[in-house]
Parts: sequence; C-alpha cells; structure tokens
Amino acid sequence: MSRRVVRQSKFRHVFGQPVKADQMYEDIRVSKVTWDSSFCAVNPKFVAIIVESGGGGAFIVLPLAKTGRVDKNHPLVTGHTAPVLDIDWCPHNDNVIASASEDTTVMVWQIPDYVPVRSITEPVVTLEGHSKRVGIISWHPTARNVLLSAGCDNLVILWNVGTGEMLLVLEDMHTDLIYNVGWNRNGSLLVTTCKDKKVRVIDPRKQQVVAERFAPHEGLRPVRAIFTREGHIFTTGFTRMSQRELGLWDPKNFEEPIALQEMDTSNGVLLPFYDPDSSIVYLCGKGDSSIRYFEITNEAPYVHYLNTYSSKEPQRGMGFMPKRGLDVSKCEIARFFKLHERKCEPIVMTVPRKSDLFQDDLYPDTPGPEPALEADEWLSGKDAEPILISLRDGYVPVKNRELKVVKKNILDNKPPPGPRRRSTCDPDLSRPALEEVLEEIRALKETVQAQEKRISDLENKLCQFTNGTD
Repeated sequence: MSRRVVRQSKFRHVFGQPVKADQMYEDIRVSKVTWDSSFCAVNPKFVAIIVESGGGGAFIVLPLAKTGRVDKNHPLVTGHTAPVLDIDWCPHNDNVIASASEDTTVMVWQIPDYVPVRSITEPVVTLEGHSKRVGIISWHPTARNVLLSAGCDNLVILWNVGTGEMLLVLEDMHTDLIYNVGWNRNGSLLVTTCKDKKVRVIDPRKQQVVAERFAPHEGLRPVRAIFTREGHIFTTGFTRMSQRELGLWDPKNFEEPIALQEMDTSNGVLLPFYDPDSSIVYLCGKGDSSIRYFEITNEAPYVHYLNTYSSKEPQRGMGFMPKRGLDVSKCEIARFFKLHERKCEPIVMTVPRKSDLFQDDLYPDTPGPEPALEADEWLSGKDAEPILISLRDGYVPVKNRELKVVKKNILDNKPPPGPRRRSTCDPDLSRPALEEVLEEIRALKETVQAQEKRISDLENKLCQFTNGTD
C-alpha cells in the first residue's frame, strides 16, 4: 500500500537567487530612521527608496533599467521638512507615488519617465489633516485616487487625491499607536493592528469595527496583519517568551485560530508580503538575513512552510514587485528588492520548469493598472473586484498618464491679498521689454521640452538595445 509522504505543491521547489553584481543599485544611502516600514516601493517602471538627507526628508526614484552605481548628485524627491517614513506607488498609475512623513503631511508626486535634471520639490498635491507624524500610507486596490493614511495621532484618514479632500476620518477606533493597515482584495474592508494589542476589521464607509480580536499573539512587540484572498487574516507577532509567531484567523470566528505556528527567537518584526495569485506569503524581518515563505491552503495545517532564502547581509528594508512586473519567460513568481546599508539588491524567486512555454498554472490573470471604480462610486457604497489582465504576452507598462487634481487642495487656501500698491513706474515703458523676456522664456521652454523628449526617446532605444543583447 503506497502512502503519500510529501505534500503535492507546484511551489515546493521555489528558490531565491540574487541578481549579478552589475544589476544591483549601488551607492544609495538608505535611511536610518527607526520605523517599521519597508523603506522601498517598486512597480514595473521604477524603484523608490527612502534615503538619508540633510534638512528634511527625501527618497530617490530610479528607473528599473538604471542599475549600477548611482551618481551621488542624482536628483531626489525632496519636499518634506522631516524624515520620510513610508512610500507607496499608485496601483493605477505607474508614475504616481505617495509619501508620508514625520512633518505630519502626505504628499503625492508625479514622476516623469525620463530622469529629471534637478530634484523634484513640488508635489502634485499635499494632504494635511494629521496632527502627528504619518507613518503608514496605502492606496485603495480598486478605486481611482483613493489613498489611506494613518498617523501617530491614532487617526486613519481616507483621501480623494484627485480633489485633495478628505473622504472619511476614522477616529475613536484606535486607542494607541497604529502598527499597520491593510485592504482586502476589493477594498471594502480594512484590517488594522494597534499597540493596544487588538486586531480590528473595519468597514471604513460605515465607520464601524466589524470584528476584533484581543492579543492574537501574547507578546508585547508589534503585530502585523494582512488579508488573504479568501478573506482570512494572516498575522505575525511574538509569543510571551519573545518567539516569533505566525497565525491564520477567520474574522467571522476570531476566538480560535485556523493555524498558529512558532518560528524562531529574534527581535525583528516580520513584514508579510502576500501574493494572492499563488497564495504564498513571504516573511522578511528587519535585521534578518533571510526570507521565509509559506503556502496558505485549505488543507491542515493550512500554513505550509516551503523554504528559506538565506544570505550573509542583514536587510534594512524590502520592496516587493507587483505580479505584472515579473519576467514570465523565466518562471519568476516574485521579485524582492533588498535594502543594504549602501545598496539595493534584487532577489528573484523562481519555480524551476523545463519548458520555455508560458506556464498558465503559475500565472493566472492578475490585477492590472485599470481602476474598477471611481472614488465617488466607492464612497457611495459600490464594490468591485480588480480588473484582471493576462501575463501571457508579458506586461508592457502604459505611457505616462498625468494625475489631474480637479481643484486645489482645500487645506492649502491662502488668505486674500491686501490692497495693491500703485506701481511708480510707467507700465507703457516696460511692456516691450516684458514681452521680449516672455518670448525668450517661451522659446527656452520649447527647447527644454524638445530635449527632454529626445532624451526619453534615446533612453527607450537604449533599453530596447540592451534588452535585445541580454
């Protein structure tokens, strides 16, 4: 009688591999701020990293193809007056990124496809509503221009970035510092973890807590929580003896865990990165030198250990590439961007396959860049699943789409100017000279735009050339 000993899974042999040295991003001064965020955000066009900067907060944005040593004078995104704590790319526009800072503001930036000559200092919109530092931001997965921010004032605010207005303020729900916030797949619910040791499931539009669990992990250190595709909640935390622990919970029955596993003894908070297409969760601890990954299934013990990627260097932060940015021809199912003290190292997770054909079972249709709802539709109570795209032909990023702010940030209104003083000079004398200067400025602007377009075209040709010779 034959007995199955090893669990069958197509992800059992997933392995991680760092890229070659010339494909890393060198000479980046990664931020040393003590905050448990990933410090890195990635999409199919750019990698953004929070960096050290004097006199305020900054992050650097690099095109994915711009590997190697980064020039010390490379332009930064600098607008915050205090350190940046979190950054997040918009899932519906690969050129838009949001940043949260200790200066209590959230800023939204438009990043051009070409590398700018000077640092970007002017955000598209500034969102002001928190009274203390803002440590968490997260875009809505299906609604256009909806951004969530959570601050140390225990508030969660939802914004319409297109108008610069607050949509909702979730107050009096959290009694202490919020550790993390996560959306479910269609953006109808939130899961939050808090220093008061509670995990809460919140319906933001009804502004009510749907379910909550006190102390899913008995330790005092921070807990992290994310939604799985099935609507369960995956948590990481610590036992009373300071051992790291992971748990899987059903919010409809929060009393008993579906699974609870002890892992190891370490101080680093485990950051979970979840891939809903494969139901694999990757756990990266700050200060660890490894990435552990588990498959979540409907069979006991529900959370199955797959493997561990280990290296010598500890990680300062981690970026996680969306599925549409992966190389499907190499059976790549995840790509991480590991932050060291002075560099960023991509790590590729691959399923070994002999065939070079497209692997349907590894790449089901995945959320694409098109939003399923407008902000007003979502606010009125509509829900929609993400609009899916196929990766069969490889995802090609769309051209730069401009983020349009319909009206100026209402919090940014300036007081009306006082009475104008009469000019002492005769306007008729200076008009020809003024028109001449304006004409020169117009001509210079046209020249700059033409040169920027030429640079962008040349960079695209260079990328095509290098891709063709790989």
